[in-house]
Amino acid sequence: MRRGRLRPAGAAPATLLIPLLPLLLLLPLTGCDRIAAAPAPAEHAAAAGDPAQDADRGRRLPPVVDHVRTDDPVVFLTYDDSAERDPAFAGLIRERRLPVTLFLTDTVAGPAYGELAGLRPFGASLQNHTLDHRSLRGLPYAGQRAEICGQQSKLRSRFGARAHLFRPPHGTYDTTTLRAAADCGITALVLWRATLDADGALTYTRGDHRLHPGDIVAVDPDHPTATNLTARTERLLETIEEQGLRVGDLENYL
Repeated sequence: MRRGRLRPAGAAPATLLIPLLPLLLLLPLTGCDRIAAAPAPAEHAAAAGDPAQDADRGRRLPPVVDHVRTDDPVVFLTYDDSAERDPAFAGLIRERRLPVTLFLTDTVAGPAYGELAGLRPFGASLQNHTLDHRSLRGLPYAGQRAEICGQQSKLRSRFGARAHLFRPPHGTYDTTTLRAAADCGITALVLWRATLDADGALTYTRGDHRLHPGDIVAVDPDHPTATNLTARTERLLETIEEQGLRVGDLENYL
């Protein structure tokens, strides 16, 4: 179909031989010329710290984090079960008003709930680590939900507040874990970028070997060859201060 005259009346026919390439370059690009990036898989997005989408239910799943994005000069100290067995550690929390996060398993920490409740006014946050410390990855939904929601109920009945952070035992999880955690009121699964070794040295799961603002540090309270938990924590606090950082309250950032 002709869209108009290519030459004025009376022009020489030779002008019809104008090259077509320059004219083609002037045509606008259409949508088929643009290539859209594929979205990241849900599990990968969750592992990177972004909420994943549950395709089956059309809802967002909790992120899995080992680091918090912040410019504040803070790192976060987290402890799993058995930290309460060292009376001096409780004294350290009270003395320094440390905003540590304690992830509790009912069958391990249950007998010490009374003592742990006394640490909350001094900054300790008490969060979910399942009822029985079972490895969750690969378990059916009902089993994972029972472990997480069961501990939610225990913590709420003993401390009067619902935990919203969850650390899966051994740091292992799958998409079913995220679904069960969401259904139990969990808003984030908390892993770690650094761990405090039995001898008090820091090791890192990724990146360069130094602390950065927003790093989550996991301390193993009862490693069989570990030096005193309180002594290791005090040494870690010195390292944190030497690097111009301080201990932050993880609940305020997640």
